[in-house]
Amino acid sequence: MPTGPLNAVTDVPGVRVGHTTLVEGDSIRSGVTAIVPDQLTDRRSLPAGLFVGNGHGKMVGSTQVAELGEIETPVVLTATLSTFRAADALVTYMLRQPGRETAESLNPVVAETNDGFLSDIRARPVRAEHVLGALEEACGGLPAEGAVGAGTGTAALGFKAGIGTSSRLAATSGGTVTVGVLVQANFSGVLQVCGVPIRPAQVGVPTPSLPDRPAGNSCVIVVATDGRLDARQLGRVARRAIFAMARVGSDFAGGSGDYALAFSTADTRTPTAPESDLEPVFATVLEAVEEALLNSLFMARTTVGVAGRVRYAVPHERMLDLLRTHRVAPGT
Repeated sequence: MPTGPLNAVTDVPGVRVGHTTLVEGDSIRSGVTAIVPDQLTDRRSLPAGLFVGNGHGKMVGSTQVAELGEIETPVVLTATLSTFRAADALVTYMLRQPGRETAESLNPVVAETNDGFLSDIRARPVRAEHVLGALEEACGGLPAEGAVGAGTGTAALGFKAGIGTSSRLAATSGGTVTVGVLVQANFSGVLQVCGVPIRPAQVGVPTPSLPDRPAGNSCVIVVATDGRLDARQLGRVARRAIFAMARVGSDFAGGSGDYALAFSTADTRTPTAPESDLEPVFATVLEAVEEALLNSLFMARTTVGVAGRVRYAVPHERMLDLLRTHRVAPGT
């Protein structure tokens, strides 16, 4: 399906992304990623929907999103034990914003995945200035992908992963709707590309031994759209975002925290989209999430972290050779 100009979540007008990447010595491989909708400058909240594929994770603010169907802050992603410092910093950021001078309640939205294999997660290296930096330096344009921001220390499907993004355009009765996706990928399973399983050993990558770690480790998917969808409809969109994880080989392990949050930046004065318009939106979400997850792996680089542990990037040429044997790669 057609993509937006950048093929990124920032194709949704008003959506900006900021990263703070923490690489310190041999032990810290962590960071922060912020998704900032400019529409929150003039509006107290944006309609939002949440779907939890498996709840073995931490998402600050999720109950209020589920209850009220809205977000009232940017969305921040980070590492598991840094979630709570990030939430506090996000509140600080919001209280500083014009029009919030008398605010006495805020619902910060912060999600996480566990980067403890590559990073000393107990050090809790993320501090307020790192979160504020990601928020204040968020910009449009093509966001960095792979081992950056909240994806610096993450891995998925047997390989180094991180942050990925993508976008698609949906043709609806009300006109073209942009759907943008950003993911923090850190989950288990067997990588599938175009339906072809790609195991590390098949492309010459050592399989890490993780006897003390359960399968899983989480995935966070953020979907932004300029389509006029209400909270219930956005919940349906978020559900499809989780479904898309199956396309790339997720095993949906019980130890994983798989969360999808969808929000709309559309003017609330415009009519809500009819249900029939959701079909093309669903199709774009499935495709955009699939590509964003693949981008999170293909844009990552091999990373050495705490205790000399290594997560290897997908070797592109070997992967293409494998795909060519199945006649699904360029040149076949």
